[in-house]
Amino acid sequence: MRQRLLKDGSKRLEYEIRGIVKKANQLEAIGQTIYWENIGDPIQKNASIPTWIKDIVKVLADQDTTYGYSPSKGELPTRQFLAHRTNQLGKVQISPEDILFFNGLGDAISKVYQYLHKGSRVIGPSPAYSTHSSGEAAHAGKAPLVYELDPQNNWYPNVDELYNKVKYNPSIVGILIINPDNPTGMVYPLEILERIVAIAKEFDLFIISDEIYHSITYNGAKAYSLAEVVKDVPGIAMKGISKEFPWPGSRCGWMEFYNRKADTEFDQLCAVLEDAKMIEVCSTTMPQKAIPVVMSDQKYLPYLEEKNKQIGERSKIISSILQDIPFITFNETFGAFYNTIVFKEDVLQEGQYLHIENKEAQALLASWLTDDIAFDKRFVYYLLASKGVCVVPLSSFHSELKGFRVTLLEENETLLSEIFAKIKDALLEYCESHLITTSA
Repeated sequence: MRQRLLKDGSKRLEYEIRGIVKKANQLEAIGQTIYWENIGDPIQKNASIPTWIKDIVKVLADQDTTYGYSPSKGELPTRQFLAHRTNQLGKVQISPEDILFFNGLGDAISKVYQYLHKGSRVIGPSPAYSTHSSGEAAHAGKAPLVYELDPQNNWYPNVDELYNKVKYNPSIVGILIINPDNPTGMVYPLEILERIVAIAKEFDLFIISDEIYHSITYNGAKAYSLAEVVKDVPGIAMKGISKEFPWPGSRCGWMEFYNRKADTEFDQLCAVLEDAKMIEVCSTTMPQKAIPVVMSDQKYLPYLEEKNKQIGERSKIISSILQDIPFITFNETFGAFYNTIVFKEDVLQEGQYLHIENKEAQALLASWLTDDIAFDKRFVYYLLASKGVCVVPLSSFHSELKGFRVTLLEENETLLSEIFAKIKDALLEYCESHLITTSA
């Protein structure tokens, strides 16, 4: 080409959550049964959509207006409904004009980082959800900026560390929180959220709060929304229905802008995001129309409560299987539907392995194991080739920690127990293989 085609940072776009599927598909092609624990898709894990939600969608499908464009910002009755829900919290107040729809939160996330000034950075949690960290890194052409979540302290962030990173890096203009968190399943305590808001206030920043899992909490936890704590600080809450209904194939998410007029630069960012959506015309109409009908139904809250109860029960099953393994740090989860397991320091070593009987699987594994592969990714590939369990290495979430993420989504509890028994067996065999080799 006569000129470069790729902008700086383009090669930082990574999504191992789906990338590992290619390897799992190779194993599936040779007859290996795959247990999909890599992605947060409840439908893939046997979730059944209630008939009453399907009936609402069927009614919408019979209406001609469902097949037309929506307004660029989103269906007005839906935005009115959502603004009212936020305003009922009694804290920050918004209008329907402060809500902007996107084709899923992936679309929303990429747009925010795409239109930020190149020198302006958003600091986010680590382990980092890769859509955010890759988007921010690609925008900046540099490694993502992160504050650490501590597995030794319930995965809570070190707010003093965050404060110092913000104080001594003037390029930081925003703080990202994911609450409940992906990949750890941690729910931010109120006092930590209030301290983060205070940091944003002191240093004239805005806050992004990814709240796609806001309604998915269990085992006594409560997730506080940004609207409840943001006060007069500019902020963007990101919300959607892919996990909540669940309807991931709807690709329906939205932003809520808080205190937009409090800062001229922030207001201009919001305006550019609106203009970008106008260029695209609009987001998908049907799921937008479904939101107020489904959420207003008297069956909705009991449905959510029962679903969360079931996720909480599955988290207890997983905990009972994995929590006492000596080679890992294990935290119970209280929100979203993930758990991140961390290997203790120096547990992972060269030469560890799992027994694999299938010769074709052995050959595939050998082709995946490069000399520079991260130790946790090496374990993940062995787990996949040996047991057929597909998880995501923690190093793919921009973390110095070594471990892997699993889901809490398998609705068949017998199968759930079998899958995590396989993971337990693999952990013990893999970690002890080094001890055996050393002693021999």
